Amino acid sequence: MYRKPAVAGQFYSSDKNELSRNLKEFLGKIEGQKNVFAVMVPHAGYVYSGSVAGEVFSKITIPDTVLLLGPNHTGMGVPLSIMAEGSWETPLGTVDIDTDLAQELLRNSEVLESDHDAHRREHSLEVEIPFLQMLKSSFRIIPIVIGTQKEDLLRTLGAEIARNLKGKNVLIVISSDMTHYETHDAAQKKDAFAIRAIEELDEGALSKAVSTHQISMCGYAPAYTALVAVKKLGATEGKLIRYKTSGEVSGDYDKVVGYAGMVIT
Repeated sequence: MYRKPAVAGQFYSSDKNELSRNLKEFLGKIEGQKNVFAVMVPHAGYVYSGSVAGEVFSKITIPDTVLLLGPNHTGMGVPLSIMAEGSWETPLGTVDIDTDLAQELLRNSEVLESDHDAHRREHSLEVEIPFLQMLKSSFRIIPIVIGTQKEDLLRTLGAEIARNLKGKNVLIVISSDMTHYETHDAAQKKDAFAIRAIEELDEGALSKAVSTHQISMCGYAPAYTALVAVKKLGATEGKLIRYKTSGEVSGDYDKVVGYAGMVIT
């Protein structure tokens, strides 16, 4: 499948030059980049969350393959969907799927299914790719969209990802926004519990925090899956790079969306 951009002109500019200018502003000064196991970045419109994503991406090196984990907002497709071949287009150019590694992961998985429908209109992975393109001229992706919160399936997928990525230099990108449509103060307080769990690489604590505090974190399942994977790959800690809410941009502090940018090393 050749995937055309679904949200260019909505979540980010469809004009190549304008998009490049925006991304340069969000990325800021790029220095001291480090290898990391994973990052968690938001996926809202760039005007709201681009600065958080940019601050995270500017601090890391981008390897030749990036595995993207995002939630399914559309309800289309299968619960655990991988695109194992094809290319994705953005206004900045085309990115190919790492077919060999994606097919290996699919072949060795009990839970993943090859599916295009879950990806066709989903924005959560698409909006991360232009940031990667600004930082590296050539790389490949493995896109996985998660449309279930069944923890047995998420644990299985996380373990499968770890087994197939062992010994390979692959960055995992978790795409997630945090609390939705609560006050700025409430979002900050609730999201702090989820952030602490991710810092501690504790998927059980993340599950408990989301349930206990009713955190409407749309990328909870991708984050849970990634935590299982990165610990098996050798990660030891997570770190919050930046947190903000949409209220800091819109001026509306009564109904905000929270955005957390994190790295896992």
